[in-house]
Amino acid sequence: MKVIGLLGGMTWHSSIEYYRIINQLVAERLGGYHSGHLILYNFDFAPIDSAQYENRWDDAAKMLTDAAISLKKAGADFLIICANTMHKVADKVEKGSGMSLIHIADATGEAIKKQGLKKIGLLGTIFTMKEDFYKVRLRNHFGLEVITPEEKDHNTIDDIIRDELGQGLIKESSKQIYIDIIHKLMDRGAEGIILGCTEIPLLIKPGDANVPLFNTTRLHAEAAVNMTLS
Repeated sequence: MKVIGLLGGMTWHSSIEYYRIINQLVAERLGGYHSGHLILYNFDFAPIDSAQYENRWDDAAKMLTDAAISLKKAGADFLIICANTMHKVADKVEKGSGMSLIHIADATGEAIKKQGLKKIGLLGTIFTMKEDFYKVRLRNHFGLEVITPEEKDHNTIDDIIRDELGQGLIKESSKQIYIDIIHKLMDRGAEGIILGCTEIPLLIKPGDANVPLFNTTRLHAEAAVNMTLS
């Protein structure tokens, strides 16, 4: 079994989900007392959060790269970054650490492609929604048309992630806000919705919309299990 290196703690609420899903899937596939063979590097997220919002992405990349090198020395065979937004620096982390990395957008794009969808809505942090690093990868690698919420909804979505979900707060009022935004994306032709922040599946669940919802946390964890057992 290959050893998974998890760059986690962005935030720890979603990292717990990675840990749970990976262990559950390995146990389901191998049976008995089997569980995931992984090493978790848990960040203090505050400095990374500051680097994001102060546009110090090189600093953020260095933090992740240094951690990835530590995971490599500890015996990890490949990496996953437990956050959609931090894939903005995924190429730098992969190159700087010398380790292969499973990109969360690739795991998500494969799942969307299997369902034959072409136009997809994307929810995430303000960086994931507004910048191109995620949308362009989905377009270039999987031929998807990616749409994001209206500009006026971006800060609302980001604030709920940062001030609530990232701190373990789940509010029904915020859930309804997200569902209303999802419906607006559906009205614009979205055939499915990417829950493109690993905290969003803590709030939005299967059945909350009449289109497929793509849980990036689970899809990424599944891809890691496929790799570790290959």
